[in-house]
Amino acid sequence: MLVFILRRFVLLFLTMVLVSIAVFVIAESSPGNIAKNVLGAFITPEQEASFIIQNGLDKPMHKRYLYWVIGNDRIALKKIGMPLKKITTRKGFEEWWAVKKDGSLLRWKVEKNDLIAINRLPDGTRKDYKDNDRWQTIGNGKKEFWGVDTQNHAVRWVKGDTEKVWAFVTGKGWMESSGGPKEYIPLKKGIIRGDPGISFRTGRPVSKSLFIRLRNSIVLAASAFVIVMPLALLLGMIAGLEEGSVKDRVLSIGGMMFSVVPEFATGIFLTLIFSVWLDWLPGAAVLGASAPWEKPVMLVLPVLTLTLIELGYVLRITRSSMVEVMKSPYIRTAFLKGLPYRQVIMKHAVRNALIAPITVIMLHVNWLLGGIVIVEVVFGYPGLGAYLLDSALYKDFNALEAGAMIMVTAAVGTQLIADIIYTFLNPRIRYA
Repeated sequence: MLVFILRRFVLLFLTMVLVSIAVFVIAESSPGNIAKNVLGAFITPEQEASFIIQNGLDKPMHKRYLYWVIGNDRIALKKIGMPLKKITTRKGFEEWWAVKKDGSLLRWKVEKNDLIAINRLPDGTRKDYKDNDRWQTIGNGKKEFWGVDTQNHAVRWVKGDTEKVWAFVTGKGWMESSGGPKEYIPLKKGIIRGDPGISFRTGRPVSKSLFIRLRNSIVLAASAFVIVMPLALLLGMIAGLEEGSVKDRVLSIGGMMFSVVPEFATGIFLTLIFSVWLDWLPGAAVLGASAPWEKPVMLVLPVLTLTLIELGYVLRITRSSMVEVMKSPYIRTAFLKGLPYRQVIMKHAVRNALIAPITVIMLHVNWLLGGIVIVEVVFGYPGLGAYLLDSALYKDFNALEAGAMIMVTAAVGTQLIADIIYTFLNPRIRYA
């Protein structure tokens, strides 16, 4: 069994690597112009070029993929020659700083031909001073300096040869400024260290927004999962054990009706009944800054919608699997040996009949997390699915790629769990 699980783990790891490449290439190559989305539809070619360079989009795709996966702070460290540190401000923004030997933090900016150091002291106070001694002479008598600017880039300035740039200013948006560097490295630790970058839509770290959205989707999906899966398995087994009976026909037809109705239609229908006509439940999931469990009434209609959709599908899969198992030769042999009906069902039939539903259930865990976009949009629920939709429409690929990899991780992880469960349900798999 251990060899089987290790083999599956290696295979799933390779799957994640290949899918990560596909996700990155598709997101980066998708139609749309992120510069126009951020700066406006009427930006000049110079503004667009400045935006592309600042965000490292001028780099070759293979370099951008490596920076996205493993980060680029180590590369910047070699160029700057000082340790780098990322801090979070009181307003929730992340800032990169160089670290001095005394523990204080440094950033730089250029004003005319002067290099200005922004020194953040351990007590939080700030001190600005000229730091021209850090200029280093290069060819043609020019001087350059690698440092950290105020926009979380490792940058190379050339003295007397600066550019006009458009930088994001908190509370003001994208503003034009002078003193621009010649070369940029947008600092990030990489997705494997939990830092996929900054969202172009919000200017905030993607990881923090994703965590909140993922938490909300997990609460919604888990609530639906806990209700629907045991109920669907139980009803499916009842229908399969009584094939052709009235119970079987009622459950099968009901399951088909629920599974074929689109999610938005189910959600709107439930909203119409329970929110508009009866006025029992809110028609929108308005959470604000609250966690979902702080306003459980907001979850009722989204969870009920998901429950009805999933119930019919899993019920019918379980029913078909049970019918097939009950017609197997070994089940007939068990009955002919005189084994009690309950023992045959619980010991032999149920375990084998659960293999197909377990596969479906594990696949639907991933769907519940990210594929519930329609349900989240219908009820205004701030989940991961809606976040990915907004990111895709905006072409906010830092957020889109990170969210997609969360979904891939969920899909791969649930399949690994399913493989482990198989080894307990079927001894033939256990010793394969």
